[in-house]
Amino acid sequence: MSDLTDHYQPLPGTEGVPAPPLEEMEKLRQGRGFSYRPRTRHLLPGGWARYTNRLFLETSPYLLQHAHNPVNWFPWGDEAFELARRLNRPVLVSIGYATCHWCHVMEEQSFEDETIAEFLNRNFIAIKVDREERPDVDTVYMTAVHAMGMQGGWPLNVFVAPDRKPFYGGTYFPPSDYPGGLGFTSLLQRIRESFLAAPERVSRAGVQLTEAIRTMLAPTEGEDSWQEVSLDQAVRLYRDRFDDRNGGLVGAPKFPSSLPLRLLLRQHLRGGDRQLLSMAELTLQRMAAGGIYDQAGGGFHRYATDTAWLVPHFEKMLYDNALLTMSYLEGFQATGRAEFAKVAREILRYLQRDMQAPGGGFYSATDADSLSPEGHREEGVFFTWTPEELTEALGEERGKLVAACYGVTRGGNFEGRSILHRDRSVAELASELKRSEQELELMLSDCRELLYRARAKRPLPLRDEKILASWNGLAISAFARAGLILANRDLVQVAAEAAAFMLQNMMQEGRLRHSYQEGVARGEGFLDDYAFMIAGLIDLFEASGKVRWLERSAELCATALEQFEDRELGGFFMTGPYHEQLISREKPAYDGVIPSGNSVMVMNLLRLNSLTGDRRLLEQAERALSAFAAQLARSPIALSEMLLAVDYQQQIPKEVVIVAPAGRPEAAEPFLEGLRRVFVPNRVLVVVCEGEELEQAARLIPLLEGKHAEADRAMAYLCENRSCRRPTSDPEEFYRQLTGTG
Repeated sequence: MSDLTDHYQPLPGTEGVPAPPLEEMEKLRQGRGFSYRPRTRHLLPGGWARYTNRLFLETSPYLLQHAHNPVNWFPWGDEAFELARRLNRPVLVSIGYATCHWCHVMEEQSFEDETIAEFLNRNFIAIKVDREERPDVDTVYMTAVHAMGMQGGWPLNVFVAPDRKPFYGGTYFPPSDYPGGLGFTSLLQRIRESFLAAPERVSRAGVQLTEAIRTMLAPTEGEDSWQEVSLDQAVRLYRDRFDDRNGGLVGAPKFPSSLPLRLLLRQHLRGGDRQLLSMAELTLQRMAAGGIYDQAGGGFHRYATDTAWLVPHFEKMLYDNALLTMSYLEGFQATGRAEFAKVAREILRYLQRDMQAPGGGFYSATDADSLSPEGHREEGVFFTWTPEELTEALGEERGKLVAACYGVTRGGNFEGRSILHRDRSVAELASELKRSEQELELMLSDCRELLYRARAKRPLPLRDEKILASWNGLAISAFARAGLILANRDLVQVAAEAAAFMLQNMMQEGRLRHSYQEGVARGEGFLDDYAFMIAGLIDLFEASGKVRWLERSAELCATALEQFEDRELGGFFMTGPYHEQLISREKPAYDGVIPSGNSVMVMNLLRLNSLTGDRRLLEQAERALSAFAAQLARSPIALSEMLLAVDYQQQIPKEVVIVAPAGRPEAAEPFLEGLRRVFVPNRVLVVVCEGEELEQAARLIPLLEGKHAEADRAMAYLCENRSCRRPTSDPEEFYRQLTGTG
């Protein structure tokens, strides 16, 4: 082995601090190389990084991005906090994720700066955390920042004592002072001075913040009843803040998740309020036409920075696209608008093409930034166009047509370049261009494919190749539901392959792991991991008819109940007995860009109860709803996803059973076609063939008792509370039963 000092320069300001394990890092370096980390400014001759810290031993893409900072980063763990206690130093806990734009900015400005790094290394213990690997740590310290009266975000930088209690924090800090605020350098100096000069005040602040965190992470208590929760109150709040020009809520930035479209569609179905349907339609239309939607490659960016959905933050997240797929599918069913189904197909094609890992799982995200032609890392350059680039990719005639259809101009609408978007419908464009709608649609489809291939030759945005159980659960749901609603068995197969990957690679000792990276499953599964995977497997069972997926879902549900349920008050904690005990244990009570584990878990329990008839599941669901009843009554929009579960239970879900003759699953297809034509969100579905398949399923699903096909024809049963209407072998009669017209 070569002299280790040839490759590892001492980190500035680390005298008296244990050095990183150089021999272990050298063994890993020989296998990994430095190719994954191209953008450190500190290079030695030959292209080796000048500095390497302990993060080099990690697998998280975000931590590896910081492995060659001059900062002496530690991963989260006892070693760092014990060292802080021994040296009597404050701890900087810096939290972010691999595709976070402002995390990159702060890294370049501060964590790559040798002067700042030296001060940090001499006076602090610095810890880096990937929020996607440790959402529990992120939640605790994000709540601390909220308790200080600040707006949260990433990067999240929190100063904590060696006992892990926070005493100050914030998000992005520029390196130098600016009008109205301290820069990072000055802040570090003041934090260090306060920690040494006023330890009692720092300790008191830590105690107060910790108490505030514990209070904020617990649901609101009260005497309210979930049975009396009214969806009208939540819908009224959304109606009052609706942007009737662009859809979504008024103001910017605009997040797709800020308006719960699936809730609006259910409330329209319940009461017939056409305005709610119009709100959902307009939002779905405007988002799909805007720059927030990747017109060339499919899929949605994270959010829009403006009011018209035009200028996105160009990051793409697996969870956003899985959740939006389900919104567009339900929008398609509720309205019959084919363009909504088209968007859902395009999102899923994007996920398969750009985000699917070998073996069937799905990667987490892609970055907003990429390299420009001049070699600078810039946000959005990969996704934007100039007229000349369109001509080069498409030819002059089609380049002009696409420029006219997608708003590409010489001046551009973003940093001198143009974000593809549609201001007018295909019908309006076809009339203006004197072409038929069908001809124009086909031409634009061909052009989008050519643009996708042309831009694939550009430097690609970084892709975070962590495979997370929770987000993959959402993806499984999206593909399974799309396969059922769009009559596409290939999409159901994608969901099955992803589920098989997760169950084969991320189950250990009967427990679900949180993440998978470089062939290794890591971390105990959190509530979200279990809840979203359970939901995905239920959806996959309904779409495929394979009872093994329902069996695995029930097994995961039993484990989740054992590990996470609050048996005293109801509901579920984020962490279980195998997780590290932090200064507070969260019971998730907020549906943000991702639904809370509690909201999804309640719906899982209700659906599994409908399928299996297990009354205990219903009792646990209703106990959870009672735990959040006060919050649902006083601040319903904080738990908009849980309102779907309230609606499910208040409306009495339908139980749909279709039994096909033995060996002839295709006989069920005419009945499924009728089900696709109707928006029936509150229902469970069982499709099974007579014979061994029916016998196996009936052991888990008592609803199947006495159900059978009729000779060579499938039979459909529509039931509520185990009471069924007259069974029918006529698909049109079944359709009339679903719509309430027969």
